[in-house]
Amino acid sequence: MDLKEKLAELKYDYVRLQGDLEKRESVNQQVDPLLRQLEDIEKEIASVRSEISQKERK
Repeated sequence: MDLKEKLAELKYDYVRLQGDLEKRESVNQQVDPLLRQLEDIEKEIASVRSEISQKERK
């Protein structure tokens, strides 16, 4: 899988988790695990974007 495909997949996962988070919040369920997952995905997205940027500079 190339970096742009990986980035697209991460973005899809992020949006899906946001929806799950909203559903859990609406029924007062615990959201901490989802928040951690979102933070992890944000870090991974930043990393992949950095890799893409570095490759484009070469």
